Amino acid sequence: MPVRIPDNLPAAEILESENIFVMSETRAANQDIRPMRVLILNLMPNKIETETQLLRLLGNTPLQVDVDLLRIHDKASKHTSIDHMNTFYRDFEAVKTRNYDGLIITGAPLGQLDFEDVVYWEHIKEIIDWSQQHVTSVLFLCWAAHAGLFHLYDLHRKLLEKKRSGVFNHSRCNKPHPLLRGFDDEFFAPHSRFAEMDINDIKQHPDLEVLAESKEAGAYIVLSRNNRNLFVMGHPEYQKSTLNDEYLRDIEQGLKPSVPTHYYRDDNPKNDAVAKWHSHGSLLVSNWLNYYVYQLTPYDLSDMSAMTPWETGR
Repeated sequence: MPVRIPDNLPAAEILESENIFVMSETRAANQDIRPMRVLILNLMPNKIETETQLLRLLGNTPLQVDVDLLRIHDKASKHTSIDHMNTFYRDFEAVKTRNYDGLIITGAPLGQLDFEDVVYWEHIKEIIDWSQQHVTSVLFLCWAAHAGLFHLYDLHRKLLEKKRSGVFNHSRCNKPHPLLRGFDDEFFAPHSRFAEMDINDIKQHPDLEVLAESKEAGAYIVLSRNNRNLFVMGHPEYQKSTLNDEYLRDIEQGLKPSVPTHYYRDDNPKNDAVAKWHSHGSLLVSNWLNYYVYQLTPYDLSDMSAMTPWETGR
């Protein structure tokens, strides 16, 4: 089934060339279907690249999804035109009276700042608090996962001596779990961050459950026990070239980055990168959208009290 996106969104042409089914607002308006409504709070600098990555994953699901794009403020972006932002993005004031089936909050290049020092931290907290009453399920990615765990569960991260960048092997939990249906016992996922949550702190928290972890990269998939909040510490949405682009950018900025781990063939940046996470990234988002959004959300979004009890979604 297609993802419904705004008319003329640049991601449409890219996704259609990859045979991912997307549908314009105009065409979708002629269908009598109750699609899933997903809001994306895009905090990444290159908005169009991140839009395309996330829509690629949503477009691989069997559900029709209507997507709204949300910005954190109306200031000009260095990497995205103001015309694009004004045409395709909404301000929080325009959506806060609405309900959504799902919300995705992306990562952000803020890993070395304390949360309270982020200029829009109060706004982030407001949106997270709003989501707990107006959204069936929230998917937090990378920096947003740390921010959500800090704000909702008072868990603190620690800064790393060096940026953790690369593609790491992960193990899933042993028990059957809807979110992990179809997952191999071990799988790969990319990470790109300057901080890390202590996995033992997460495991000891009564309201959280670690579903997948890495010996090298720590916790990867964490789910709240009420199933409302999903925290993914890495970047399942990244395309093959993203870590390489970040590596070259950091070199140009004089940051002397380490070579991304297990990413280039033979760990040599002169060689091609090897993508080995796309299938599990797609499966993770498909399972989230199916089991924790579609099967729990009310048909009438105006009545969030009609949601299927969280316990029955396990």
